[in-house]
Amino acid sequence: MKWLKTAREPRREQRIADMADIKSYRFGPFLVDRRSACLRREGVAVPLRPKSFDVLVYLAQHPGRLVAKAELIDKVWQNVNVTSNSVVQCIKEVRQALQDDSQTIIETVSKRGYLFAPSVVAIDSDGEYPSGADPMAMEADANRALPLPDRPSIAVLPFDNMSGDPDQQHFADGISEDLITGLSRVRWLFVIARNSTFVYKGRAVDVRQVADKLGVRYVLEGSVRRAGQRLRVSAQLIDAITGGHHWAEQYDRELGDIFAIQDEITSSVIASIQPRLLAAEGVRALSRSPGDLGAWELVARAQTHVWRLNRSDNEAAIKALNRAVEAYPDYAPARSLLGFCLVFSVHNGWRDREQGLQAARSHIIRAIALDDCDPWAQIALGYWSMMEWRTEESIAAFRRAVSLNPSSATAHCYLSHGLAFSGQCCEAIAHGKEAIRLSPLDPDTAMFLGGITVANYLAGRYAEAFETSEQLLRLRPGFHGAQRLRCASLAQMGRVEEARQSLAVVRLEQPQLSIDWIKSSVPYQTPELMERFLTGMRKAGLT
Repeated sequence: MKWLKTAREPRREQRIADMADIKSYRFGPFLVDRRSACLRREGVAVPLRPKSFDVLVYLAQHPGRLVAKAELIDKVWQNVNVTSNSVVQCIKEVRQALQDDSQTIIETVSKRGYLFAPSVVAIDSDGEYPSGADPMAMEADANRALPLPDRPSIAVLPFDNMSGDPDQQHFADGISEDLITGLSRVRWLFVIARNSTFVYKGRAVDVRQVADKLGVRYVLEGSVRRAGQRLRVSAQLIDAITGGHHWAEQYDRELGDIFAIQDEITSSVIASIQPRLLAAEGVRALSRSPGDLGAWELVARAQTHVWRLNRSDNEAAIKALNRAVEAYPDYAPARSLLGFCLVFSVHNGWRDREQGLQAARSHIIRAIALDDCDPWAQIALGYWSMMEWRTEESIAAFRRAVSLNPSSATAHCYLSHGLAFSGQCCEAIAHGKEAIRLSPLDPDTAMFLGGITVANYLAGRYAEAFETSEQLLRLRPGFHGAQRLRCASLAQMGRVEEARQSLAVVRLEQPQLSIDWIKSSVPYQTPELMERFLTGMRKAGLT
């Protein structure tokens, strides 16, 4: 549909110059700076095409009111022939600039137009607030109205320098900056920078006082102390809504290579808080009714099942993720995790191999098309490739996941699996141990041990393989892969009777287990590696 205009569009610069009262607009961390025709987030310019900026200006001028497409075209394009698709494309670009994936800032009202949801503070052209206004109160009101995004959001505060040493301030600032950089690699996390501290007429307000008003659910804060040659860094993850603590840790180090210490601590903090955030989000999603869940909540709810490594939880995860994909077909995290869960179900014999892998592949390909920098998508691709015995492709995908987020214990875990099943045992164990070092209390620790167990078995270290399989099964008793490795390890150690008893228990839960099933379903990447595993299973009595 077109709205036709006859005259030529006046030059944009002239239209701006003709405005009698130029005001800029602030909402949340954003400033629509009309003096420089620029969108800024915490002082940093965010690229926007001129028409998209004009659309944002008009919406910010009319917060809380339905603005029809025809009205936007009339006011923004004026005397130019355009279709409604021009509006749609500008809205899409503005949402990308605002990181408004969940459409909580600019709401689409079906077949009618758009509604700009947050409260807006108008600022005079000289940068001052309107006379008589209380800037703190106005800004607080605006931030209070800013909706929380559908994905988890976090503010990283400047780490406090508790030692009083000015030189130590550089280290504290460096920790904060590195945490922001590292957390920004977590694709499902919305990160607010440490300079999200408001400054009004020279007055600084700690973001802790307004974290919830910035649209964040979590705050990461900490401190740095030095005593002689000892350095202590403390960090804690706080729920900005309830004030509750989700995680806290203290790191004591001897002073040495300051950058190495900084890198070690920041990578450990990032790896440790990722599963805590996922767990907290899962609990939050479980507290809400199923019909009230958005895309992220469905993924977070599914994640609480994925960690448990059993059939019923795997099916529950797939059910939630199918709902997410149906309702939000272009939401990459849902596609990635669904593809992963389908592959996992095939690996464990819970789903037909051909159908499961085919369905998984379609979701994984779509997830990568939507976001090829998402480590979850690369992990799912690596797992699918491993199950199809595409060894080089599998390891390449797992390595890319690690490069995209070096602090992801999960990425190191699945690289460990890919290397182990291909017989690269030493490197597999190294990455498995790195996953444990990064996140020692991770709910996915059982999988961290899985790659190490496979590598130990294939390297002929059967006692070590038995021990790590026992550790794994204490964490996740229903995990079939570990049960099979335990049987094979016992048999290779000469404890054949125990191996046979263990196999009998496994077959009660997995009646289809046989030599042929293992050959078709367990992803040892070469015939020699497969035969090494089958030797142990045959000794345990499997036919």
